[in-house]
Amino acid sequence: MSHVIRVLGLSAVLLIAACGEPSKQDILEKARGVETRADLEAALGRPDDIAKFGPIERWTYKASDGHVIYVITGDAVALEATGGEAR
Repeated sequence: MSHVIRVLGLSAVLLIAACGEPSKQDILEKARGVETRADLEAALGRPDDIAKFGPIERWTYKASDGHVIYVITGDAVALEATGGEAR
């Protein structure tokens, strides 16, 4: 019986870990080939932060090992940077 409880406990821990933030690599893979604001939002959802600089927007997505930033000018999307450290 204690073996079953340990297996269930380990399964729960793994399931909870899988529900956390994606890695930078996960974000980059999901957004591969996006060209428009609508494509980016469809692929990744709303960003964790949006900074606006006139007609330019900077969308930041948090990752388990840092963050990924995309710059949007008009409707066009470009990868700006990845950064941060693992938490």
